[in-house]
Amino acid sequence: MSVNLTEALTAYQRAQQRPLDGGAANGDGFAPQAGSATDFAAMVRDAAEAAQDRLQQGETASLKAAAGQADINDVVVAVSKAEMTLQTVVTLRDRAVQAYQDILRMPI
Repeated sequence: MSVNLTEALTAYQRAQQRPLDGGAANGDGFAPQAGSATDFAAMVRDAAEAAQDRLQQGETASLKAAAGQADINDVVVAVSKAEMTLQTVVTLRDRAVQAYQDILRMPI
């Protein structure tokens, strides 16, 4: 299953704009704090864009090396950074999926 990051963020922002039923009116602390939803969404968006930029830098360095236009040390560093970024993104994705599955398994 493939999920587009932009679509997920848009859905998250739409969900944050809907009022909570019951919880916020009762004052039980479940109402979203002012600015917290947009700050989190912006943080996730910025992190995703930074990861994408790092991966593109690695790819660009690899293409330059294949064309004979880049220093091999710069290519190795760029590809290593891209690989580490990809591993981090995959780990975060796996943990988010695991957390979602744990929530689904919670008894009601």
